[in-house]
Amino acid sequence: MVNTTTFNATQVAPVIKETVKQSFVLRNYYPTIERPFFNISLWENFDFLVIKLSNGRLVPHEFEFIPGKLPLSELPQVSLAILSYYIIIFGGRFLLRNTKPLKLHGICQLHNLILTIGSFILLALMTEQLIPMIAVNGFYYAICNIGAWTQPMVTLYYMNYIFKFYEFIDTVFLTLKHKNLTFLHTYHHGATALLCYTQLVGTTSISWVPITLNLGVHCLMYWYYFLASSGIRVWWKEWVTRFQILQFILDISFIYFAVYQKIIHMYLPSFPHCGDCVGSTPATLAGCAIISSYLFLFIGFYIEVYKHKGTKKSRVVNRVRGGVAAKVNKYVNVDLQKTPTPSPSHSPEPIDRKKK
Repeated sequence: MVNTTTFNATQVAPVIKETVKQSFVLRNYYPTIERPFFNISLWENFDFLVIKLSNGRLVPHEFEFIPGKLPLSELPQVSLAILSYYIIIFGGRFLLRNTKPLKLHGICQLHNLILTIGSFILLALMTEQLIPMIAVNGFYYAICNIGAWTQPMVTLYYMNYIFKFYEFIDTVFLTLKHKNLTFLHTYHHGATALLCYTQLVGTTSISWVPITLNLGVHCLMYWYYFLASSGIRVWWKEWVTRFQILQFILDISFIYFAVYQKIIHMYLPSFPHCGDCVGSTPATLAGCAIISSYLFLFIGFYIEVYKHKGTKKSRVVNRVRGGVAAKVNKYVNVDLQKTPTPSPSHSPEPIDRKKK
């Protein structure tokens, strides 16, 4: 005997209707080129939220970068802020040399969490702007055409620029905790703030390349710092340094490409090139100089660690387990005054092969 089940059409119809309705609802969230994040406009929602929270005082879609009318928008202000940073951290280290280090666990956790979330938000907002720009106009347009210098991107560039001064607090915390202040750390903070300023006033469309790479690294780095300050150990610590090295290589490649395009277009137009790259000449030269200084620092690391193997720093760094990323991390953060000198490895005594 075969059992058959008779479906009541009146029972099935609502189910089909609800399924179709849900499929139409989900279709509204399919990613598109214009709106890659589930067809949701992050910029419009960000704009609405900022206007609401600021009670209309801040309107992102109306923002204009006008030197002299905004905080830290002129070179004297920027220079004074960076100089004050160095006076505070080095003067503070001197004044606090005989005091006990502060712990600051809670405030450091909050600081790192703010930078993690802030970096992620800026990265997502920039990515939303860049995907349709590159998809429609191409990569060269996005890094060299004035059309890539859009109002939303300028707003985000300025926000990222202001973040660079907030990041100075990193070093203030290190000073209060009596941590080692490395040259690379202190130089990088001041130089990066200056770099962001020069590119803002110089309208360099390629700005998004180092900025988005830096934001991506900062999402990972400050999240790691947050976990570390919370007492949580993670296995991917070395990957933070690896991504920093990768960021540095990509920055160098893109910046040198843009500088080549601009110089050849201006002075040697008969040479092969793609065309001009928008941005003032001073901004181009400043960006190239600051990025190149990072290259020189990396070359300095290579020479000291792999060429001058007899130095104390070389011995300390070479004894670190792991790849280049682990060695770079140790090289940057090692405090030679507090690190014992490792004894050189002794090679086995030569065998006397003379016949007796």
